[in-house]
Amino acid sequence: MPHVFPLPRLLCLVGLAIVLAACSRQSQPLRIATHPWVGYETLCLAQDRGVLPQAVTLRHGQRAADTLAALRAGTVDAGMLTLDEMLTARAAGTPLMAVLIFDSSSGADVLLARPQLRQLADLAGKRIGYEPTTVGALVLGEVLAQAGLAEAAITRVELPLTEHLSAWREGRVNAIVTYEPTAAQLQAEGAERLFDSRQMPDTIFDVLAMRTDRLDGRKAALRAAIETHFEMRAYIIRHRDDAVYRIAAHQGVTAADVRRAMAGVTVPEVAGNRYALQAGSRFDDAARRVYRLMTERGMLARPDSLDGLFSAEFLPLPRAAAP
Repeated sequence: MPHVFPLPRLLCLVGLAIVLAACSRQSQPLRIATHPWVGYETLCLAQDRGVLPQAVTLRHGQRAADTLAALRAGTVDAGMLTLDEMLTARAAGTPLMAVLIFDSSSGADVLLARPQLRQLADLAGKRIGYEPTTVGALVLGEVLAQAGLAEAAITRVELPLTEHLSAWREGRVNAIVTYEPTAAQLQAEGAERLFDSRQMPDTIFDVLAMRTDRLDGRKAALRAAIETHFEMRAYIIRHRDDAVYRIAAHQGVTAADVRRAMAGVTVPEVAGNRYALQAGSRFDDAARRVYRLMTERGMLARPDSLDGLFSAEFLPLPRAAAP
C-alpha cells in the first residue's frame, strides 16, 4: 500500500518546493560577454583585483562580433556593446535593454589619413579602410557627409581591426577609420588625424546590454555588477597609475596607449547614468537619431519601436546625505 502523507505535511513539502524554486530563480549567475575596449575595462579590472562579485562571470572575446554571437546564442545573459550594435541585435531578434552607459566616445574613434590628404574633400577617389561594424560604417558615413562626398566618390576597404596596421604599412589604403589604441600606433607610422568623434557628439555610446528574457533570477547579480563598475570607476580616478598599468597588461598595449584611449572617452557617474537612462534625455535623443540614421542606410534587419530600450532600475540608489 503506498505511503500517504498527512495533509499538513504535504502542504509543508509543497511550500518548501515553491520556496526553493523561488530562491533558485533569485540566485542565478550573471554571464557577461566582453571584448577589448578601454570603456569596458572596469569589470575586467575588478576581476584582476579579485573583487568581481561571485555571481558575475566575464566571457572574454576578441571583438564585438563575438559578444553579439554569444548574446544571440544565449550563452551569455548580457554583453558590452556600442549603442548601434545593440540596436542591430534587437532588430535581429535578440531582446536587449541598456542598463548602464559605460562611456561615450569623445575623440577615440578617428579617421586617419596619409599626410598629403589635408582636408576631408581630399578623400575623393581614395581607398578608405574601415572595420565592417556599425560604428565603422557610421563614422565613415559621417565623414562623407561632412566632406560633401557621395558614397561612390571613394573605394571602401573592409578591414578587421587586426589588419589596420598592416594595411597601412602595405599601402593598401589612403585613409582609415579606426580607434584607440590602434589609432596611436598608426599615428606613430605617420598617419594624420582628419576627423574624430568629437565632430559627431552624442552618437557613439558603449552600454551594458541585458537580455530582458534573462532578468528573472539575475537582478541582484546585475545590480552587483553595475555597483562594481562604479566602484572601479572611482578606483581608476583615485589610483590611476595602478589602474592604467593593469588595463595595459590586460589589453597587451602600453600604458601610454591606455591613457590616450581614456582621454577619448567620457565615463558618466551614477547621476549621469540616471539622467541619461530616462525618456527625453540626450541619450534617448541620440538613440533615436542613430536609429533613424541606421534605418535610412538600411543597416537594420527590421523596424524597432524602441520600447524598453533602456532602464535605470538597476543603478545604485542615491545615498542619503550625512546628517
